[in-house]
Amino acid sequence: MLGQQIINGLILGSIYGLIAIGYTMVYGIIGMINFAHGEIYMIGAYLGAIFLALVAAFGLNSAGLALAAALILAVAVTSLYGLTIERVAYRPLRGQERLAPLISAIGMSLVLQNYVQMAQGAQDKSVPPLFNGALRWGQGVWSVQITYIQLIIVAVTLLSMGALTWLVRGTALGRAMRATEQDRVMAGLLGIHTDRVISLVFVAGSAMGAVAGMLIALNFGSFNFFIGFVAGVKAFTAAVLGGIGSLPGAMLGGLILGLGESLFAGFASTAYKDVFSFSLLVAVLIFRPTGLLGRPAVEKV
Repeated sequence: MLGQQIINGLILGSIYGLIAIGYTMVYGIIGMINFAHGEIYMIGAYLGAIFLALVAAFGLNSAGLALAAALILAVAVTSLYGLTIERVAYRPLRGQERLAPLISAIGMSLVLQNYVQMAQGAQDKSVPPLFNGALRWGQGVWSVQITYIQLIIVAVTLLSMGALTWLVRGTALGRAMRATEQDRVMAGLLGIHTDRVISLVFVAGSAMGAVAGMLIALNFGSFNFFIGFVAGVKAFTAAVLGGIGSLPGAMLGGLILGLGESLFAGFASTAYKDVFSFSLLVAVLIFRPTGLLGRPAVEKV
């Protein structure tokens, strides 16, 4: 049972980590939390299911190609939602007090949640399984398994993290992102189009949320318009746990949170797994307020 819960926790933690990346990227570059990011994850789940149905209707029978095509389309459209959130809820309020964009982001979260509820209905939606079967080890009560879709989740998570790391560390856009994060005014004086960079950060974070939304829908087989709230709070917890503003910290926080939840649910109580998660966050913030990989903020004078 321990081995199975560890596998389940790693899968869940990978999803939390992907969503947490969106939070930590936005916070790192503008110092604010995008509280509409959970709804981006939820929209990614809906769009993934819609595009899977569309590619199947066009006769694409290969499960792998159908998944790849639907994932690319879901990421592209969901990224436009992220760009819209930045343009509507953040850019007009960028020079205001921090409370104004915070309230605007919460309002955008409610707008997106109700928009999806009215457009798709309040009932749960289901996704047919694309990949049946699993890899199994051991026998009887000593057996553990990992399904094929869980293997795909691990593979896509690693590829997404690798692509994002290359983008941030090895491209001109990544250097512009890091410069804007360190000093937005100086980056602008040096010729960097900071508004465009911030918009692209929202796009990249939304892409990660779309990937997580589609993968979690395929893993569990059902979803609804409210999944963004719960997952968003958990992913925000993961981002703070790992160190808000740190990409490796977001993934580490997601994995720790997923493992902790899974082990607590398996060996203690499923009903109180959320209490355990937030208790873990409180403990980390008491003993290490910057998170596991976070760095203290340096005041510029």
